[in-house]
Amino acid sequence: MSSHPTKTKAAALAAVQALIAGTQKRFPSGSFTLGNVAYTTASLVALLQSVADAMTALNAAQLAAKHALSTLQGALVQAVPVIQVYERFLQATFANTVPALADFGLAPPKEPAPMTSEQYAARAAKARATREARGTTSAKQKLTVKGDVTRNTSSDLLMTVD
Repeated sequence: MSSHPTKTKAAALAAVQALIAGTQKRFPSGSFTLGNVAYTTASLVALLQSVADAMTALNAAQLAAKHALSTLQGALVQAVPVIQVYERFLQATFANTVPALADFGLAPPKEPAPMTSEQYAARAAKARATREARGTTSAKQKLTVKGDVTRNTSSDLLMTVD
């Protein structure tokens, strides 16, 4: 192979195969000392052929991995919705039975964290702001308007309309 990197796997394999063919054609019974190691034509060709074989095996393994990945993705497309529904079924069936859920590798549903008084106040202020911003409009127009609550530096709630 040349000192310049090849751009594709196919080009790299072709370069190694060209080295093999050129060596067999030009030096059918030669001997070489390369990097303080003595090689005959047969041993050099065997070394280059091992590289070519490894490249070919790598290409085959990568194609097999791509095929396995596409097979997995196809299976997941079909199975994931079923798995999600089944997990929800198991959660509903064994909601209060932690050992039974553990048998399926599931954790019990988490309880929501209690809201603080500030969170309740912010929620109520946003609801007021949304109702005020919507006014008396049609049902479709009401859906497009949302209220927004912001705080100024004195920690007072301000109502704004988007």
